Amino acid sequence: MNQSIGTLGNEPAVLAMTYLRKSAGIKDIAKALKISIGTVDRALHERPGVSEKTKARVLKMAEQLGYRPNLAAQALKLNRHLSIAAILPKHISHFFDPLREGIRAAAVATVGMKIELEFHEYPRLGVGDVAAFEEALQRHYNGIIFLPGNMRRFDPLIHTLSRSGTAMMCVGSDAPNTDRIGSVAAHAAVSGAMAAELLSHKLNRKATVAIFSGELSTLDHAEKLRGFAATLAVQAPHLSLLPALESHERPDEAYRQALALMRSKPQPEGLYLSTANSMPVLKALEELGLLGTVQVVTTDLFRELVPLIETGKVLATIYQRPFTQGKLALETLLKCLLEGGKPQPIIRLVPHLIFRSNLSLFSSQIANSDDEFETELQQS
Repeated sequence: MNQSIGTLGNEPAVLAMTYLRKSAGIKDIAKALKISIGTVDRALHERPGVSEKTKARVLKMAEQLGYRPNLAAQALKLNRHLSIAAILPKHISHFFDPLREGIRAAAVATVGMKIELEFHEYPRLGVGDVAAFEEALQRHYNGIIFLPGNMRRFDPLIHTLSRSGTAMMCVGSDAPNTDRIGSVAAHAAVSGAMAAELLSHKLNRKATVAIFSGELSTLDHAEKLRGFAATLAVQAPHLSLLPALESHERPDEAYRQALALMRSKPQPEGLYLSTANSMPVLKALEELGLLGTVQVVTTDLFRELVPLIETGKVLATIYQRPFTQGKLALETLLKCLLEGGKPQPIIRLVPHLIFRSNLSLFSSQIANSDDEFETELQQS
C-alpha cells in the first residue's frame, strides 16, 4: 500500500490511498507461512487452539501482506444490526447532496450487514444543528456522520453522544481534540494554497485579492484561509489580501458582500470563493460587468458553474470530492463499529483542480442544482 501522508495537529492525515495489488486474504497468509487456513483464521480472530508464537507470526505476515478483514463477512457472522444517522445541512446542496449520495452508495455496497440508515437535515451550519443533534441523542444510534460547524459548540455535543455509546464520524471538516472516532475531508489547507498559487500566476503585478469564506469557526474554512494566506505571503508578496468575508453560507449575504466589495477601493482583481456558495458572488460580478475581468477561483462543481469555466469567466474550481467523502465516511464508521469502537485514521483527500481543459473528465460528477440560491435571494 502506498500512502501519501500529511499532518493535522499531531495526528497523521492520509491524503490518498492507492493499493498497488489486490489485498491479501487468509489463504495467502497460510500459504506464506505454510500452515493451515484454520490456524490463520483462529490466530486472526483470537480463537483458542493456536500458540502465542504462531499468532505473532500470523499477525506479522498479515501486516506485511496488507491483509484487510472482510468487514461484511464479519458483520454477517456476528449478525450485527447497526443504526446509522447522517446529520447534515440542506444548504449548500451543491456539496451536501452528492455527499449524501456517497453515504447511500456505501450503505448499498455493504452486502451482509443489517444497516438502518437515516438522514437528518437542518437548514445550514449554525442554524438548527443543535436541535438535530439533541433529537439524535434520544434515538441512540450506533454511529453518526456529521459536519462539525462551530467547534466550541460541537465539542459538548460530541462528548455527550460519545459517552452514550454513539461513534461520531466527522465529514467535510474536523473537530480535533474531541471524542470523534475519525474524520474524512478534502485537505483544506492545500485547497487554499492551490487557489493562492493559481492567482499568483495570473496576477504577476501588484494587486489586491479577497477570499469569501463560510464561518471561520469551522475548521475547514479556517484552514483554507490559512493555506491561502500563507501561500500568498511566500509565493506572491506582491498581492495584498483583504480581510476575509464570512458569508455564513447565506446566498443573500454573499451577494450583498460581493456588491459592496467590488464597489469599494481598492477593487480586488482576484477572488477565492472557498465554499460552494459561489453563485451569489458570481451573480454580483456579472451585474457589475466584472465577470471575466476579475480572476476567480471557485469551489466544487455544479451545473451553473460549467459554462462559466468553459468560457473562461471562472479561472478554475477546486473540487472537494463530496461523493467520495461521504462514501469513505460511512465505510470508516462501519469499520470502527465492527472493530469495537477503535479510532480510525484521519483521512484527507487530495482536492482536484478543474480547468476548462479537463472539465469534461468530471461531467459525470456534476450535481444538478435546484437553483436554491435564487430562491433564497428572492425571499430575502
